[in-house]
Amino acid sequence: MVRVELPPSTNACTSSRPRPRVLLFDIDDTLVTTGGAGRRAVVRALEATCGPGPWLGFPLSGRTDRSIVREALRERGLLDGEPLIDEVLETYLRLLVEEVATAASYGAHPGVETLLDLAAARAQHDPLAIGLGTGNLRRGAAIKLERVGLWRRFSFGGFGSDHEDRSEILRLGAERGARALGLTLDQCQVVVIGDTPRDVAAALAVGARAVGVATGHFEAAALRESGAAAAFDDLTRPGAAEAVLG
Repeated sequence: MVRVELPPSTNACTSSRPRPRVLLFDIDDTLVTTGGAGRRAVVRALEATCGPGPWLGFPLSGRTDRSIVREALRERGLLDGEPLIDEVLETYLRLLVEEVATAASYGAHPGVETLLDLAAARAQHDPLAIGLGTGNLRRGAAIKLERVGLWRRFSFGGFGSDHEDRSEILRLGAERGARALGLTLDQCQVVVIGDTPRDVAAALAVGARAVGVATGHFEAAALRESGAAAAFDDLTRPGAAEAVLG
């Protein structure tokens, strides 16, 4: 395990407490790599519901589960309303259990568990809420994170089952985090940790600070260019913990 030393949350010049902070972590390619389990489950769900492919001829990174299914059906001229999307997503969740259980190359990314340990320790004495901001349906998020023992680390979040738009998901997650601290959202600084320019754009849309991590399909430079306040190759890199926790 990589040990990252954080500076004290206060300094010798002031006794004031840090501004309350709400952390919202993306899941896929930010916290974990799933070895393609999610994609396989979506394709199987579409095939079971709508027939043989090809399916998913577009990038999935940074999209919400519902928007992925909507786009897939639209591409094939099959979109006929929300009930069909609901049916595909229910089938997807059932198949996701199988795919996650059998996926190879599945695990948490470097530095994730150490950073979450540091965040939990900080939350013992500073106002800090640790949550999720993800396009995954809530049940899907639980399935993916339970395999690596991370689901229990998050007491709240914004999910793809809350809304189809990623910025709205982050807003809802941030409001829940603020409530967990007994505060209003405007009293908190929100930090979004993600691996795609879509994560960054959604964070900026709700006035949050974006921290990029290049453990997915985008390099750190691309995440900074998209507006991230900081970006790192992974969460073990110098400055990463400080960028997230302050």
